[in-house]
Amino acid sequence: MSPRSARKPGSFFRGTWRCNMSSPIGARIDFPLSIKHIQGQHGPLHWLFESTLVVKAVFAGLEIAAGLGLWLVPHERIAQFTAWLTRNDLIEGHHSPVYAGIARALAEFSLASQHFYAFYLLGHGAIKMAIIALLMRKLAFAYPLGIAVFAGFIVMQMHRWTHTHSPVLLALSLLDATVIWLTWREWRSQPD
Repeated sequence: MSPRSARKPGSFFRGTWRCNMSSPIGARIDFPLSIKHIQGQHGPLHWLFESTLVVKAVFAGLEIAAGLGLWLVPHERIAQFTAWLTRNDLIEGHHSPVYAGIARALAEFSLASQHFYAFYLLGHGAIKMAIIALLMRKLAFAYPLGIAVFAGFIVMQMHRWTHTHSPVLLALSLLDATVIWLTWREWRSQPD
């Protein structure tokens, strides 16, 4: 059986390789020979889709850089920076609640917290960057995968928002929701 004859109309893969084993538990195993690419689109929504991917890629790069920074900077340097920041009037109105909150958060920033945030930022940024790279290559499987991953990010961000009420988390979740909608439209606009 040739690889081309193994293809079914409308199948995800353009061709498959079949392996028939002679053992009693023998089974046919299908391996992909090529991956389906989504055809390019044009128009304002496609431009918006690609623009949001670029913005998210920049954010992912910043997350990776921040994670590497937290991983590589010794905890003592962070403690020294905290001491310097709280000794000097770096921020005008150092009795403000914002300044007090920053000083308190930096003072309570433990080594375990540093490692957690470094791992979180590196992982989150790397996953996001990988999904964006797959979407930019227009690989068909990347669209539902991207929707699922970005929906998971929204769930995590909203869970965290219930504790912090940070407007930044709301803004990031809104951006993720926009990317999900645009990804779904891009994916669904393709001919089968």
